[in-house]
Amino acid sequence: MQSTDVKFRKVLRVMNDVKELELSIPGVSDTRLVLAKFFRAIADPNRLLLLEFLVSCEHTGNECVAHVRLAQSRVSSHLQCLVNCGFVRVRREGHFAYYRVVDERVIDLVEIGREIASDHSGTILECTRVTSS
Repeated sequence: MQSTDVKFRKVLRVMNDVKELELSIPGVSDTRLVLAKFFRAIADPNRLLLLEFLVSCEHTGNECVAHVRLAQSRVSSHLQCLVNCGFVRVRREGHFAYYRVVDERVIDLVEIGREIASDHSGTILECTRVTSS
């Protein structure tokens, strides 16, 4: 397990990458817009579960469906979101699609989020300004 300091530095690198990204996207001058969209992409509990499942090795779409226990169409939609955001890559072989995490910094960020959420779970649960997905 990495220290919180190492993980924090990784998060800072992600945020710096987002700042650099803003320069390459025509019409996007606000880093916060990209960053907010990034957090919305990982804010869904089912997408978090899929990311955690895919970090160790690649899995087929059917394995993802079995793991998350949702309808195939919903899992497919969540996987497509993760693919479109660049967090997960899909490899097709015959009739099968294999998914895997390609940017492990996302997992580092999720781990840091888990630590922070654990430290503040009571107040987060009581917060009425942020709704659950």
